[in-house]
Amino acid sequence: MPVLHTLRRDARGLLLVLLAAAALHTAPAPAAAADEPGWTAEPATATAAARPGGARPYFYLEGAPAAVLEDRLALTNTTGQERTVTLRGADAYNTADGALAARPAASGAPAGAGSWFSFGAGATVKIPPRTRAVVPFTVTVPPASPPGDHPAAVIAAEAGREVGVRVHLRVSGPTLAALTVEDVAVRGRGAAAVVAYTLVNRGNVALAPELDIRADGVFGEVPGRGPRTLPVELLPGQRVELTEPWPGAPVFDRVRVRVTVTAPGGARAGAAASAWFVPWRAAGWTGLGLLALGGTASAALFLVRRRGPWRRPADGGAPGGPSGKPGATTPAPEHELTGASR
Repeated sequence: MPVLHTLRRDARGLLLVLLAAAALHTAPAPAAAADEPGWTAEPATATAAARPGGARPYFYLEGAPAAVLEDRLALTNTTGQERTVTLRGADAYNTADGALAARPAASGAPAGAGSWFSFGAGATVKIPPRTRAVVPFTVTVPPASPPGDHPAAVIAAEAGREVGVRVHLRVSGPTLAALTVEDVAVRGRGAAAVVAYTLVNRGNVALAPELDIRADGVFGEVPGRGPRTLPVELLPGQRVELTEPWPGAPVFDRVRVRVTVTAPGGARAGAAASAWFVPWRAAGWTGLGLLALGGTASAALFLVRRRGPWRRPADGGAPGGPSGKPGATTPAPEHELTGASR
């Protein structure tokens, strides 16, 4: 009987597995997500600037002032319907937290390198179904352009959706890597402590900064954060506000924190700030104890003062005193308690 029961249970399990497999086999394939864009934009690969693997994550263009630079953008329609994509150039910048972004069309005409782009008749492109279109464009560098990096992007848009392709654009000439560190501060306590600071690119080239945090306290050196490359590309003239976790922050100490930032090209800068680390809960209980002790001492002093000093009766006030009344006695002389023999 136990054997038959086990076989019956195994048969039931096998039947369930077969039914599940049949359901998976007959279920229709999931449809493509409704929010899939259906088209892509990327640098065309058949150019001299292509990487060995063929793909390019961005454009890289360099030329002297007054030069006309050329490249090509590839648009691929992966859907069964025609797509209409518009193209434009845009200025690139750092957001407040260091991310890279492109100026939206609503902000007006580009004021920087975004205005150097021209797509000619290809500013509006109709892409047939399942077709790849290659669109040439030019970048005309103004004659008075200063040397260095001029961040920009090519923006492809359709029906409210925009895709940005970054353009590393450099004007030939002397380059300067320079930065400053500002507004260093320590925020939070314990495991939540962070070092906040601001980086400003004072040069004319994009920087990949490396951060180093050192700290010294009253009781000696405090563990900081060793050197590490920040996940930020700081563009020329841009300012970013960053925070760095500080798990080694002390519990009780007064520390001086120094932030040093370096970058390829000889850029180096630093700034410092001081901060108190006090366990406020323990300090609060200690303060309450001292306050209670002070209150007790004040109450005791008040009671002593109310009692006042001891005084002897005034002369002549008692019977038999020096007033000459009967029974008067001469009071005993006072003794000076000075410790000297008399």
